[in-house]
Amino acid sequence: MSLLAPAPSLPEVPAHCQLFVAFDFGLKRTGVASGNRLTRTATPQATVNAQGDARFVQIAQRIAEWQPDALVVGVPFHPDGEAHENTARARKFARQLRGRHGLPVFEVDERYTTTEALALGAKDADAASACLILEQFLRSLP
Repeated sequence: MSLLAPAPSLPEVPAHCQLFVAFDFGLKRTGVASGNRLTRTATPQATVNAQGDARFVQIAQRIAEWQPDALVVGVPFHPDGEAHENTARARKFARQLRGRHGLPVFEVDERYTTTEALALGAKDADAASACLILEQFLRSLP
């Protein structure tokens, strides 16, 4: 049984967007996963253990390597759906990615992804959470 919250309605994702990189933003670490629309699967990648501009240097290297069509960012909310301080931080991170890389960035409600990742026995909960975020997003696509 999945603990993930139902996905909010997403803006239309163009058909040419096939490859995605997803991020589980955190103040100290940012989980990363890659995946594609065809298989609707995601693979956890090495977590970015950096902050500030150093974080964006590592992310830029991965984007250059993987050449995704779009990015996905998990946005946390309280269990009742209310926004909190980290909601604003994750949305700012999404805007920064959009501005730095010129790629479409889709936001996904990421409530309970860390809880589910830990329940599944993930060794790297941040990367596993990013993977769950991306799989949730991919399942929502037509």
